[in-house]
Amino acid sequence: MLTLVAYIGAALAEIGGCFAFWAWLRLDKSPLWLVPGVASLIAFATLLTLVDSDNAGRAFAAYGGVYICASLVWLWLVEKQQPDRFDIGGAILCLIGAGIILLAPRTV
Repeated sequence: MLTLVAYIGAALAEIGGCFAFWAWLRLDKSPLWLVPGVASLIAFATLLTLVDSDNAGRAFAAYGGVYICASLVWLWLVEKQQPDRFDIGGAILCLIGAGIILLAPRTV
């Protein structure tokens, strides 16, 4: 359960932090947007350390599926663009892959 909470929190923090940079560079917002952006990216990195995995690379790979889904939610709720069937299908495939990566029994 902690892993799921860490992944969701990390996704929100990463998207928020990246959007702060996007707003500054692409939407002509104040450079002050970078302050919460950097703080958000620090929170993102910290939250990923809470994932129950012996290997950082495996935790990061599985997180990718969660990030993709969270990005599509951002697209829908913040940018007001509804994801299409290809977005949804791709996200489902990514979550399946993330689950396999994170939950597969390891023999080592």
